[in-house]
Amino acid sequence: MNRKLIIVCAPSGAGKTTIVRHLLENISGLEFSISATNRPKREYETDGYDYYFIDTESFRKKISDDAFLEWEEVYPGRFYGTLRTEVDRIWNRGNHVIFDVDVEGGMKIKKQFGERALLVFIRPPSLEHLRNRLHGRGTESAESLETRIRKAEKELGYAVHADKILVNDTLENSLPAATKIITQFLENQT
Repeated sequence: MNRKLIIVCAPSGAGKTTIVRHLLENISGLEFSISATNRPKREYETDGYDYYFIDTESFRKKISDDAFLEWEEVYPGRFYGTLRTEVDRIWNRGNHVIFDVDVEGGMKIKKQFGERALLVFIRPPSLEHLRNRLHGRGTESAESLETRIRKAEKELGYAVHADKILVNDTLENSLPAATKIITQFLENQT
């Protein structure tokens, strides 16, 4: 069977992680690609499950060794990336890969894998809606909220390059729509 890649990307707060979790629970044969980061591990996170937590020096070494499919300095001093070995690990287990990645990282993965990958861009209904979601999390300072909104404005421009755009207005609508999009892609054997 031809193993495929599902790339789900969106601005922070648009709902991509919720959608990816739903897809993992409802479509067999999908396995989550664990990203690497140099940011500190949060108390509720597990290394090798939520992220591969790598110190900054090791992260930079992996960059120079071309160990990443994609990597980004998403915020100053904060790196995120996808290790090449992660795709191999999942394909060797007989599964399709699903990514929950930064927009620019998603574009880079799509470029490398072409038709073998489906890039789904999750779009918030509006920037104001996104601002309200991020504010509602209670995890952002006023400054970090504005940084995320400015980044989101830029990222929304990338949506035109996606294979599919899914507006996440309500989960009631978005979850079944995402399931349908992914199932159709995986069932297409070409």
